[in-house]
Amino acid sequence: MSEDLQRATYSTPPRAMLETTTQRVRHWASDAVLRPLVEPVLHPSQWRIRALGFTTMLGHPLFWAVWELWLPQPHEDLFLRLLMAMLGLSLLVIPGSPRPPSRGSALIFSAVFWITLPWFFSWMYFCNGGNPVWLASMGAMLLIYYHLTDWRLATVGSASGLLVAWLMFQAIGPQAPPIGFETGAANAVVLGFCWSMGLILGLSSSNLRREQLNYTLGTMGIMAHELRTPLATMQLIAEAVRNEAPQHGGESGERLQQLGHRLNHLVRNMNHQIDMQITNARLMRLAGARERISAAELVRAAVNDFPYRNSRERQAVTVRVYHDFHFLGSRQMFAQVVDNLTKNALRSLAAASSAPVAGDLLIEVGAQGARGRIVFTDNGVGMDAELRKRIFQPFFSTDRGTGHGLGLAFCQRVVQAAHGSIRVKSTPHQGAVFTIELPAA
Repeated sequence: MSEDLQRATYSTPPRAMLETTTQRVRHWASDAVLRPLVEPVLHPSQWRIRALGFTTMLGHPLFWAVWELWLPQPHEDLFLRLLMAMLGLSLLVIPGSPRPPSRGSALIFSAVFWITLPWFFSWMYFCNGGNPVWLASMGAMLLIYYHLTDWRLATVGSASGLLVAWLMFQAIGPQAPPIGFETGAANAVVLGFCWSMGLILGLSSSNLRREQLNYTLGTMGIMAHELRTPLATMQLIAEAVRNEAPQHGGESGERLQQLGHRLNHLVRNMNHQIDMQITNARLMRLAGARERISAAELVRAAVNDFPYRNSRERQAVTVRVYHDFHFLGSRQMFAQVVDNLTKNALRSLAAASSAPVAGDLLIEVGAQGARGRIVFTDNGVGMDAELRKRIFQPFFSTDRGTGHGLGLAFCQRVVQAAHGSIRVKSTPHQGAVFTIELPAA
């Protein structure tokens, strides 16, 4: 018996090793390839865009002068150089350049970088017959492109830019000496080395940024958790004050009772906020629990437990259940989703000119076929189209005073992890409608 246990302990079947290896590869692919969360946060930065725009605008005319007048190359095109310079100028004059960038501006920046880097350098490489100057320029371009943007975009962009430039050269390119086999093979080795190094550096930089974000979020969670110690002391003080109140009759006892009640309410609110911050800090590592959750029960419990600032806020929230449904997910995470959306709606109502009344925040639960919906409708200040595009971006917040911009990004990731979707409809001064759609279980 002991020999069997030892063999079972120290020998690993090949199938188990294969399954373990497969799981590790899947985990790496999911973490490093399929979760492009960090790059939209950190790329492209406003300073980097303007620096690239400035150097592109000045660099192309300067290099035209070098390769045309000082060290002539077989083919130079002043018109094309000026066009690249104008694209660089566009990076300086595009209005806004928000940080983090909107989806539209990010697409414009990516297109400009694609034209001025992989396409242009590949075109000039073919036009000049793959000579040493443009071989070195292509290598430098690959390293710059991978350092400039996300490695996924750089990989697709460099391959597509090379292909499009080659096809255009075959169709409308100037007469250029053909690239021989030996020259082409040598150039391929050099460019392959530059490409592989750019890919490795891009991967390592991406992983480093992800680790830094994980550390930052983890620190937020730790700091929030440490606040529980002084809050526990405040809770004890509140209980002591309330116990002391009956011994002081009249107005003094009533004031002590009110003070103890206010301290209890404050501690409850702070603990709720701490729970929210700790949960939001798990943005990059959400729990994988798959519980069967009742949507109606979830919403009612979250609404009842929410720490309202006053009775008017509580009266403003109305819950309507037309048809309950069940779905699979993490109960704790989805309770936080309801909390975040409720908090945002109440904040929007507080920013409106009129005081909130009953029904100003309507939470509806319903189902149709195989899909269930949880809809949050508020009569708050609303938002414009540009804001709607950005509210789910991590670290973007409309509340610059206290908001960290993780709440709605967290909500989106939790809902998507349950194979659902979350969307928003809103116009300025006419409230907002957040709709969560989930597959019924």
